[in-house]
Amino acid sequence: MSVNELRILPTNHTPEISLNPDGIFIISGRSMIADINEFSKQLEGWIDKYILNPADLTRVDFHMEYLATNNLKFYIILLKKITSVKLKGKKFIINWYFDEGDEDILEKGENISSNLDIPFNYIEIYDPNIRSL
Repeated sequence: MSVNELRILPTNHTPEISLNPDGIFIISGRSMIADINEFSKQLEGWIDKYILNPADLTRVDFHMEYLATNNLKFYIILLKKITSVKLKGKKFIINWYFDEGDEDILEKGENISSNLDIPFNYIEIYDPNIRSL
């Protein structure tokens, strides 16, 4: 079973999300989601289908402008699901982009990485006009 690309446009409180069945996942923007459970249903359902037949390499690019602390658990759960592609003999890479000097976003990435016990690539962006999408 293959899945189609999932794109969710950003709002003032939710990030832009692009999940491509070719293994390129991009999450960028602001995450201040009040009802995280409702927001997560569509994403988790897509990931569940994707991991049945994942790409050889799954790359997740995060570039958050703001990430509310109460949203961290959601991203931990989402990434834990994504990393299960290794059970199918596939690989994954997680890139955590952060704007120059944004220690808060860097620390949140380190927190997620530590909770999952998986390495992230931390990439500092020196021009805030450059986005991953």
